[in-house]
Formats: sequence, structure tokens, C-alpha cells
Amino acid sequence: MKKQALFIALGAGITASLATTTAVRAADTAKPVKVFILAGQSNMEGKAPNTLLDYQAEAPETKDLFKHLRKDGKWIVRDDVFIKYLDRKGPLTIGYGSPGRTGAELEFGWMMGDRFDEPVLLIKAAWGGHSLVKLFRSPSAGLPSDVQAELTAAQDRVKKNNEKNKKNDPLPTLEDIKKPYGSSYRNMMAEVKETFDNYETMFPELKGKKLELAGFVWFQGWNDMYGGEKEYASNMKHFIKDVRKDLNAPNLPFVIAAMGQNGSKPATGAMLTVREAQMAMNDVPEFKGNVKAFRTDVLADKAAEELSPTSGKNEELWKKTGGDGGYHYYGSAIWFTRIGKAMGEAMLELCKKK
Repeated sequence: MKKQALFIALGAGITASLATTTAVRAADTAKPVKVFILAGQSNMEGKAPNTLLDYQAEAPETKDLFKHLRKDGKWIVRDDVFIKYLDRKGPLTIGYGSPGRTGAELEFGWMMGDRFDEPVLLIKAAWGGHSLVKLFRSPSAGLPSDVQAELTAAQDRVKKNNEKNKKNDPLPTLEDIKKPYGSSYRNMMAEVKETFDNYETMFPELKGKKLELAGFVWFQGWNDMYGGEKEYASNMKHFIKDVRKDLNAPNLPFVIAAMGQNGSKPATGAMLTVREAQMAMNDVPEFKGNVKAFRTDVLADKAAEELSPTSGKNEELWKKTGGDGGYHYYGSAIWFTRIGKAMGEAMLELCKKK
């Protein structure tokens, strides 16, 4: 009888253990996928050439920065982090920047994947040359006060062109002038909606899982130096509030990579104005603990900075150091990786507070 009782007890224990394991597995399956939106203009697209990454990942003086991204001499393809970037989608690895290039999304996505047990999905919405004052302008910012003057100027241009070339093109209307305002904001929201609606088809690995919006990263600013710098702070506040409202995500963690193409040199003029406006979001009372802006100039790749002025005379050396102009952080794989890491650190800080 004692032996029978022992077997019954053991059986009950195993059954309970199996039930617990099944429950844990079910809970793991039920955990929602962490979704992060990455938005901005060309630098959010990503401008570090993949060939530069390949070289620096093997070069003795730089390989340590990239060693966690590689295995057996190849770039790792994550099976727990996925990315949707316009018409491209798949597991995270290099090459999700501009064609043949990589951006800050690589290091940022890597950090999110390492931090969360749940799968991670990045939705990137970035287009080169798009300003916050116009194309990314969010709904509550309204139209600028000089929109009527913009209409008059546009009509004058068409009139002069018609007279000069003996044409009869129609004059632009106020609706024509209004249309571009906020177009990138609307396209960004469309990207998010499309992904949420179709993620199980886009990423079969995520089928049956739910999505949870976990954070937003903003990397933009260059085009606002040409007419949008004075109202950047106001537009940024509206943008953050509207993103949260339209995504039904109050207090959504929001990270801002403040522009820093000045690098080691002090920022001046409109660049300084935009950067200060971005950094000022840290001091907005309602954004305390849920918005984090950081400077990207302090992360500069000094080797790329120093070589850039003579890159045309040292083409072979430049290919091993950079790959673009100063407005694109010299296409430095080192600088973009550092920025991605800083984005990740800021996001994890906000997620912890949340």
C-alpha cells in the first residue's frame, strides 16, 4: 500500500509539473511582440555602406565594436527580431538602411532583442529630405501662418513660367499648397497600420502572437535648418502628442536622437537651434520620464571626421573609414552603431520607468 501510495504521489507530481510547464509555455506564447517604430529622414534610413561594415568587422582596430553581431565570420541573422522597412521585411541583420547600407536600426534592434524575452518587431518609416515643419507636420500643429503667402508665391511662379514659355498651366490652388503638409506623417501612420494589419502574413514566425506598441524613436532634423528651425520645438511637442493620440498609446516611450552632424566642432546657427529644440523635450513637464533626447555629436567617429576633407585623394583609405558626406554622419559604421546603441540605452531606460 505504501509503495502504491508513493507511485500515486509521484504520478500526481509529474502531472502537476507537466501542467505547470504547459501553462508556462502557453504564457510565453501569449506574450505580445514588442513593436518599436523608427521614424525620420535620411539618417534614420541609414547610410553606412555594408562593404564598410564588412571591412571594419574584420579589421583588428575596429572589430570589437561589431563582434556581438557576428558568428563564424558572418553577420548573424536574428530569429527573434524582425524589421519592416517600406517594401522590405525580414529577420534583422545588416542591409536594412538605404540600398546597400545599414543604419542605427541594427544596434538598436539587437539591444531590444537581447533585453526582451518576447520577439521584437521594428517598423521603420524614413524618407530622405523630409522636414518636420512641412512633410512630417502633425495634425495638431495646424498649417503655418504664411500659407497664403506661399500660395501667392507659387501662383506667381506659374504665371511667369506661362508668360516665358507661352504656356497655359493652371495656377495652384490653396488645396494644392495644403496637400504636402503632414503627408509623411500620414504615410508613417499608414506604414504602422499596414504592418499591424498584415504582420502574420509578412512574418509567418509571428503568426498567432499579438503585437504591443512598446516605443518610438525619432532621428531627423537636417531639412528643418532651412526655414523650420524657429518652430521646431513647437512642432516636436505636437508631433509627440499626436503620435501618442493617433496610436492610442498615452505616455509611449519616445526617444529623440538629436542632430549632431557638427561632430567634434561646436554646433552653430540653425543646426544649434534645431538641436536645442530637440534636447528641450527633456524639460517639458508632461514628457518627464517618457521622453528622452540625447546628443549624437558627442558620439562622433573622429577618424572619419579627420579623413573626410581629403577623401577624394585617399579613396581606398576612405572606403575603409566612411562612405558619405558630413550631413550623413560620413556614412560611418562606427558612428551609426554608436547612435543605435544610445537609442537603445535611452529606450530601455524609459521602458524601465514605464
